[in-house]
Amino acid sequence: MASFESEKQEYAERLYRAYDNRQAVGKEQVPESLNPRLGYEIQQAVLARKEQQGEPLAGYKISLTSPETQQLFNSGKPLYGALTAPAISGDAIELSSMLSPLIEIELMFLIQEDINADDSTTAILEKTLVAPGIEVPDSRFTEWFPNITLGQVIADSAVAGRIVVGKPAKSRSYDQLDQVRGELFLDGEPVASGSSSEVLGHPVNAIKWLATELEAHGLKLKRGLTVSSGTFILPKPLEKGRYEAKYEGIGSVELTVR
Repeated sequence: MASFESEKQEYAERLYRAYDNRQAVGKEQVPESLNPRLGYEIQQAVLARKEQQGEPLAGYKISLTSPETQQLFNSGKPLYGALTAPAISGDAIELSSMLSPLIEIELMFLIQEDINADDSTTAILEKTLVAPGIEVPDSRFTEWFPNITLGQVIADSAVAGRIVVGKPAKSRSYDQLDQVRGELFLDGEPVASGSSSEVLGHPVNAIKWLATELEAHGLKLKRGLTVSSGTFILPKPLEKGRYEAKYEGIGSVELTVR
């Protein structure tokens, strides 16, 4: 047991150093054979290291919320990663500050009251605000997408990078979030589009899944956290320029990459 614990801490330290030094490491630095349970334990150890260095937990990101993205990593369900305060980005990012970033369009849920695993989707919507968002996944592994294993993705905090959160929408009923069309533009030109139905059929289902999964790990979806709920599109490489994500009936948000 002591040997395994020391190995787990060593894998976590390797990922933390890669994060802190902004220097990606080879996939051999963390075993490809990690199962999800061990992946989450390493993720928690990395989070604890960040918190020790003054980076509090600020939210979570949910990944693999569509059959297509689950197939990429041979998974039958989503996964989550922790976001610390520096991950909540402003409206500009220096490309040189990232390792191998991608870009996705996702709705952001701002948690206004603690959410329980047994909360209904109606209760979850009453406890949250919904905002237009952009996610910039990034990994501490070299040549990572889609060439790392499920366990490695989980250990690397679901390849958490940055998120951009727009102004919360005034309306957020279940029907208003159903089959929302989202579009991504780069310098005014369309890049990709998709629907909120790609996110476990409806994005509020992703929040309910997360609350249940966190409780299974002894954690809680607490007031004040922000959740990036799952991508409408397959991720695209991040480029320099001005991005805009527009969501039908929700609003829009911009990100400048310099």
